[in-house]
Amino acid sequence: MNYILFDDATRANLLPLTYLRPVCDIRIGILTIREKWEKMLKDATSTLTESYLAKKYPLNKAENNTLINGSICPTKELAEKIKSLKPNQAITCGEYIVAMNVSYNEVEDLGGDTDIEEIEIKETFIKVSNTWDIFNLNDRALREDFELLTKGRKSKKLSASNRVLGEENIFVEEGATVECSSLNGLTGPIYIGKNAEIMENACIRGPFALCEEATVKMSAKIYGATTVGPHSKVGGELNCVVIFGYSNKAHDGFLGHSVMGEWCNLGADTNTSNLKNTYDEVRLWSVPVRKFVPTGLQFCGTIFGDHSMCGINTMFNTGSVIGISTNIFGHGYQRNYIPSFSWGGNAGFKLFELEKAIQVANAKMARRNKEMSKEEMDIFTYVYKKMERAKR
Repeated sequence: MNYILFDDATRANLLPLTYLRPVCDIRIGILTIREKWEKMLKDATSTLTESYLAKKYPLNKAENNTLINGSICPTKELAEKIKSLKPNQAITCGEYIVAMNVSYNEVEDLGGDTDIEEIEIKETFIKVSNTWDIFNLNDRALREDFELLTKGRKSKKLSASNRVLGEENIFVEEGATVECSSLNGLTGPIYIGKNAEIMENACIRGPFALCEEATVKMSAKIYGATTVGPHSKVGGELNCVVIFGYSNKAHDGFLGHSVMGEWCNLGADTNTSNLKNTYDEVRLWSVPVRKFVPTGLQFCGTIFGDHSMCGINTMFNTGSVIGISTNIFGHGYQRNYIPSFSWGGNAGFKLFELEKAIQVANAKMARRNKEMSKEEMDIFTYVYKKMERAKR
């Protein structure tokens, strides 16, 4: 079977995190949604997404195709239902499509006018429909991924220098280093990825995931449910945070109930507020409707788009949204919404020119021995030009 992960109508609600990626490449739990499906299905996937992303995330069609909603995290039961789909059958849940089996010509219009037999199911899975779902549902996603990745496998032994509770809920991959730290697996599973490092005196409460080649710095305090994506570095205090990968919050300061995309960097002593003094529900900026919308949450910090940075001692208000490729600095609380490609702070913002933005992105990526591909620069340029046309 040819499996294709598609973006549904909620893609826009996940901006700015989906400017540079399809929905299925969002990380929640330990893995991205795509990685979860490929492990569950034991097969590769391609992507049906926005046309400007298609060169980096190409669509592969076959005579017989199964389309799967890329905002849905798989369960074993759901994967089995999808594998058993027959031609022109679809699994639906309420008003949205979960999956469907279609022919070559029907892929790009999701079945089009074909007479589709619908199989209605109740929601028993995680669906990521809003930016705040990523940290709010991370506890469940992390536990499910821990089971998926570790079942039937044996963990590397932790060093005796550590203080450990609930060791049966802690899994350490080969090459990982953990010394002189406190790990509490009684509150949830702890996953330490390949070649990851937890430095001395770190205190960690599960559920927690430290992905491949990521680092927890000395004396960090981390509460679950937190995910530190591949090749990221974290220090200070974190609580209910998801970091996609290749990002740094390497110094003291608090980050809570927040999401960081890739290639972000927070200056020393950056702090995010995740609770209003009035204890009111937090409202968050919605990019598609261009206004603040209710989240239903009392705790909500900051959503950082990819390639965003801030200077030392930066302060973010409760419920802030930061676009992609921003450079923020200056004293006092920053605005609750800062558009993509902005340079400045409370004294005012100017446009972060495209050439300079790409130069800075490449300098940052070079520190991880990477550089922007032609496809990535084209995507960056497209989003930049779209931001210029829109009212900022």
